[in-house]
Amino acid sequence: MMRVLIADDEAPARDKLRRWLAEEPDVQLLDDASDGLAAAQAIVTLSPDVAFLDIRMPGLNGLEVAAQLEPAAAPLVVFVTAFDEHAIKAFELNAADYLLKPYDRDRLRKTLERLRARRASPERIDAGAAAVRAARAHTGSSERLLVPQGEGLQLIDAATIHWLEADDNYVRVHTGRARYILRRTLTDLLGQLGEMRFARIHKSAAVNLALIDRLEPLFKGDHEIRLRDGTVLRLSRRFKDELFSRLNR
Repeated sequence: MMRVLIADDEAPARDKLRRWLAEEPDVQLLDDASDGLAAAQAIVTLSPDVAFLDIRMPGLNGLEVAAQLEPAAAPLVVFVTAFDEHAIKAFELNAADYLLKPYDRDRLRKTLERLRARRASPERIDAGAAAVRAARAHTGSSERLLVPQGEGLQLIDAATIHWLEADDNYVRVHTGRARYILRRTLTDLLGQLGEMRFARIHKSAAVNLALIDRLEPLFKGDHEIRLRDGTVLRLSRRFKDELFSRLNR
């Protein structure tokens, strides 16, 4: 079965797609969402095989939802849009396909055939990851980050993040008021947030450059980094030159 999620802020559009997908014997509709935040939450909790994402939605648009996903766990993505320029961009994003509104049953069936072929391909995982990477390239560095909040997700401003701490395949996101744990790698998270704002200071840590108060030398080339809130972090000599270069720009 192809497990599918629909995300569109227009109820008639969700209803039409739901009805037509119900006619396909190998499609299981998991849920539908009316905004980007709900769509991201559903992708995390339900792990669909395919996500139909409307490009224009409140909160997060379809491209922003894709950019927030963990590449290794991303579903195949079909972007849905009423705007030709977005359809072209979606195609360039290496999404599984795009649907240009208004579309008919025949056009949807072509999309489903492409999805079935992608799922049968040994490159299935790479297809989901490619859509995430390309969405990030299109949207640029994320100014907001989805983090867990109770049973759901919330958006926080990237500027409020003080530092990032890696622990195997998890990252602890430290802000001034709270700490969040994401099932991500530090490299992937920095790729989403962009390394203009953050800098590696250790193989398992990165810091918000704007929040560094001062650096104090220790021994053998290591330094202490003191943040404006008093947090003290260790700067490895491996990353010292790059950090100093960026601070002096």
